[in-house]
Amino acid sequence: MSLIYKILDAPAWTAALAAGVFEGSPVDHADGYIHFSTAGQAQETARRHFAGRADLLLLTVEADRLGEALRWEPSRGGDLFPHLYGVLPASAVTAARPIALGADGAPDVAALLP
Repeated sequence: MSLIYKILDAPAWTAALAAGVFEGSPVDHADGYIHFSTAGQAQETARRHFAGRADLLLLTVEADRLGEALRWEPSRGGDLFPHLYGVLPASAVTAARPIALGADGAPDVAALLP
């Protein structure tokens, strides 16, 4: 089982649970896919894109359950990042855990990752 991660605000996840799917954040819609990170990429993603934001969750997602809609594409520094061209079924999410802010104001996801 391959795990990938999504950082989002708690109200967005509450709405996704009610709908049964997460359709993406505004930046996901703008880019045409839902952004994910690997365990090795998640902390830098949190620092770059979510600094100072409270009420965030880290979703753990079983990548194998997303099928061919999940593509690994080069992004930051040429690293391959998981991008989902479709909706995220809530059933593919194995955990949704709150993220605390570190002393520097960046979300600290390190303790939540394997």
